[in-house]
Amino acid sequence: MTNKSILLSLPLLWLFFACDPGKKQSETANTSEQVEEEMAQATEITISPVNDSPEFPDAILDMNTPEDMSTIEPGPVAFDFEVTNYQLTAKTADADMKMCANSAKGQHIHLILNNAPYTAHYEASFEKEMEPGHYVALAFLSRSYHESLKDPEAYVIRQFTVGDVEAEPADLTTPHMFYSRPKGTYTGEDTRKILLDFFLLNTDLSPDGNKVRATINGQEFMIDKWQPYFVEGLPMGQNTFKLELLDAEGNLVESPFNPVERTVTLQASDTQAM
Repeated sequence: MTNKSILLSLPLLWLFFACDPGKKQSETANTSEQVEEEMAQATEITISPVNDSPEFPDAILDMNTPEDMSTIEPGPVAFDFEVTNYQLTAKTADADMKMCANSAKGQHIHLILNNAPYTAHYEASFEKEMEPGHYVALAFLSRSYHESLKDPEAYVIRQFTVGDVEAEPADLTTPHMFYSRPKGTYTGEDTRKILLDFFLLNTDLSPDGNKVRATINGQEFMIDKWQPYFVEGLPMGQNTFKLELLDAEGNLVESPFNPVERTVTLQASDTQAM
């Protein structure tokens, strides 16, 4: 074949492929299917139990103040705890292996007031500015990656009133659920595995008994064992978590703290957060 023939053939080949709509549509369809499949895989939410965390069966948390059913003046309120057989500010031994958000300040106390988002405290005594109202205070010991200790002596719950207000005390002898994690904003590698953790009072979970329904971005998960879970596959941006304590018949357990819903934010890097 002469050079002239080769040059004449090249435009014809281009016209052949350019004018083959079936081939182009097939390629486009395949590409779209791949993109949709990759997006679906990227946004598939899963939860899995967190296992083998270090145990602290002898850890004890006591609360000296505020006293139970006391009345306190509004303003700075002194909280004073006693911690036994547990080291605040220490890094939990398996923190690096957990590969989730971990507090650089170490192990601490989670304090939850009326099931509002907790505050973390790394010393046993501190003050909090308190507005008038009636408060149910739940405090428990936490590993450095915010997983609660669920041992019977590692928490304390009591209620008190701040200021001159009329309030009906909560019945703390009935089942209650308190939300702990996730909380706030997660960035970078911390967005891969998000800890889901809650605290139960006067109840447990089982396949035939009470359960917790976790609804994450509209996707429901039924939890029948009280333990922490890792949530994976969350998209960047805002994510909603709703927890409901249900009885054996699937009805909402009556409690002033049930259900509870929170929003957390995932960001690819600290730069995006600025």
